Amino acid sequence: MELALDLKQGLFLSPQLIQSMEMLQMSAQELAEYISETLQENPVLETDDSHSNTEEFTLRSRQLDWLEDSDTQNYWYHKQDAGDIDPLANTAGKSPEEESLYRHLMLQLKTSKLPPAVAKAAVYIIKSLDSNGYLPDSIPAIANELGCTEDQVSRALREVQALDPPGIAAGSLSECLSIQLRRMGETGLPYQIAAEFLDEVGKNHYNYIARRLKVPEKEVRLACRVIRSLDPRPGAAFSPPEKPEYILPDLAVLYYPEHMELILTSGFIPSLRISPYYRNLMQETDDPRVKEYLSGKLEEANWVVRSIEKRHSTLLACAKTILEKQEDFFRKGPGNLRPLSLADIADSLGMHPSTVSRAIRGKYLQCSYGVYPLSSFFSRALGEDNKSPDAAKALIKELIQAENKKKPLSDQKICELMDEKGISLSRRTVAKYRSELKIPSAAGRREPK
Repeated sequence: MELALDLKQGLFLSPQLIQSMEMLQMSAQELAEYISETLQENPVLETDDSHSNTEEFTLRSRQLDWLEDSDTQNYWYHKQDAGDIDPLANTAGKSPEEESLYRHLMLQLKTSKLPPAVAKAAVYIIKSLDSNGYLPDSIPAIANELGCTEDQVSRALREVQALDPPGIAAGSLSECLSIQLRRMGETGLPYQIAAEFLDEVGKNHYNYIARRLKVPEKEVRLACRVIRSLDPRPGAAFSPPEKPEYILPDLAVLYYPEHMELILTSGFIPSLRISPYYRNLMQETDDPRVKEYLSGKLEEANWVVRSIEKRHSTLLACAKTILEKQEDFFRKGPGNLRPLSLADIADSLGMHPSTVSRAIRGKYLQCSYGVYPLSSFFSRALGEDNKSPDAAKALIKELIQAENKKKPLSDQKICELMDEKGISLSRRTVAKYRSELKIPSAAGRREPK
């Protein structure tokens, strides 16, 4: 056996570098949680309030208040926070129980004198309804669960379906609308269409329905108008309102007459510093164990402070470059994004694209048009036109808004009109973007003559 020395070069990431990369891609909330945990684990670190400037903070707060107040999507929440609107004004002192669908139906059911087995099944049905008022279980399944006959469950279901709101306890949308039509006394053409041709109604295939039922198309349109006036989710009105989810932006764009300014808005993230007490203790103590402990903690603390500063500076640099390259968007609003890639930002800053990717991950920017993820400002160019998908979607929306609703534009016609305006797309791409905008097809947009 022969022993030999072999020298090799290799690239390894230290634990500190790995943690620094992870810190770079943390969102503001994740970073705040990380700092909170670090403060508990490392006594050498403490929060630093010495650099706070009251006048500057007040000015920034007023600017951000204006920004939020001018943003239509945040207007209501801003008014609530400012105290201008009482968030309890519309509750009328009612508890969630008093507003629930279960309680509303049970109060009606108590007035009915039903046999015990039927009443038990009716209560079970009411408890089983989903938030839209539909019954997901079948009659045999309920009968098997309660140990009663299917006839008893069927009678209980009829009793529940006779309660208000109309259409409750249906097993499908077709059944829900059919129940409402029966309650209205509509058992003719609208009832038949709701029971057999609901998919065709959604696609506005009036001619097909008319041919199948051998009736004039005009009567089919009138019947479909009645169907569309019904409530497809009769139980939704009793569902508790969803709590709004707040997004805490990491950055904000402030507008001035001659320029725009970008600032970090993570004011809830505390500033850190090395504790003077432990720094002095490190120099004064003669205990080697204390020195070793404090040395490790001081090194860790210095690294954390530097990493946070590096994160902020990298994020701010990336966002400022985005602001410069997407100035048309921040001046004119949605529909004016330019094609932009991670490599464009990386080249401008002398970074690697992966660093830019980590920096923008989970970060949000607030401007006068709303709150946007930083990733939304990146898009590829469409062919040789050098247009972004954002501009293409804006043009599609503009063309559809201006169309004749009785003769809506087909996807192919939209392609041709867009090509005339300098954006060349395939019909399939137009259909994809239209779907992303939640705009129905030409058949779905056509209005009756």
